[in-house]
Amino acid sequence: MNLLHSKKTAFAIPLALLAVVILSVIGVGLLSLGMYGRLFSVRNTSEVAARCAADAALTKAVFEMNEKLKITPWDGSTLPQSTDEILPNSDAIFSYTVTGDIINGFTVECTGQSGRVERKINANLKLQGPFEPTILTRQTVILKAGTLVDGYNSLDPWDTNVQVLIGTNSILANSIILNAGVIVDGDIFIGIGGDIETAIKDLGADINGKYALSEEIEFPDIIPPLLPDMGTGISIHGTTQTIGPADNGQYEQIQVKRAANPGIMQVDNGDVVLYVTGDIGLGQDCEIIIREGASLTLYLDGDLNAGNNAGINNESLPASLKLFGTATEEQQFTLKAKSESLGAVYAPNAVITLSADGDVRGAIVGKSFEMKSGGNFYYDEALRNVDTDEDAVRFVVEQWRER
Repeated sequence: MNLLHSKKTAFAIPLALLAVVILSVIGVGLLSLGMYGRLFSVRNTSEVAARCAADAALTKAVFEMNEKLKITPWDGSTLPQSTDEILPNSDAIFSYTVTGDIINGFTVECTGQSGRVERKINANLKLQGPFEPTILTRQTVILKAGTLVDGYNSLDPWDTNVQVLIGTNSILANSIILNAGVIVDGDIFIGIGGDIETAIKDLGADINGKYALSEEIEFPDIIPPLLPDMGTGISIHGTTQTIGPADNGQYEQIQVKRAANPGIMQVDNGDVVLYVTGDIGLGQDCEIIIREGASLTLYLDGDLNAGNNAGINNESLPASLKLFGTATEEQQFTLKAKSESLGAVYAPNAVITLSADGDVRGAIVGKSFEMKSGGNFYYDEALRNVDTDEDAVRFVVEQWRER
């Protein structure tokens, strides 16, 4: 009996020791798993923080470059850079350096660091103007039946692969109406999250593609330049009046009316810049003519109305006429093109209606746009060529690489 009890006791002790060893191994394993899980979590957190810091570096570098654009003339001798800035609400830090010049382009080197983890981003910046799309609105676009929208490059006749873009930030039903027979040699886009089948009313158009934006397009405000206040308006009745660089200034209005003969405002002899605080009115058969070799940059607070058979006659390239709507409230632009070369119109608060005697060349940015009559619309890719002293230009990321 005692022998049996002794054997049972001797057998139980190894079992207990084995159980202790097994539990110890399991405990150590669980502790190791927890430790490695925590280390993995810390590393993942550090990687996310480092990536966020690198993104913040790129965002701030682009912001600083655009702040430099506000100071004229452009000074490229000093470019933005920063070292070991703290990412708000984080232990991560970031650095960035901008190098390059206007001719060859700019490169941004960004670094984000959190703990021992480091992430780098290299990005190329380009200067972008307001006329990247062919037709762009906040709300609606309506193209008349049979309209062809195509592209070309007035500065490079050999550039035959110009894709056009027509779009809106709106996602409402029928934001873009393409009537029967419309042909667009490019894409149509709508606002973020919109249903392309609902927002685009296609009545038989031929287009390349359609999509919804992933990022909303901004419409920068236009601030008219400081010009001499002329204290009056430009009033022409049945005569031809030449406006040249000596007439650059701020005017209350422009009224070109017909008497026995049509009134004509002729822009000639150089670059003309006018700021009109009121309205522009063109009576029957009256014209604003931009002569070849001249240019007109027009800032308008009020409305523009062209009467029967009146309009704008641009004898030079589309870039020779730039019309900027500068009001914060809604404007009305009734445009009538008397020549193929219309120009570039940037008026994000304007309801724009366009009629033409024939084909039209240029670009349109407005609150809404309707092409009611005339021929086809040709986008001039040369309007994308901008300089630092032009209106509504900004630096944007053209391409980037993460490592």
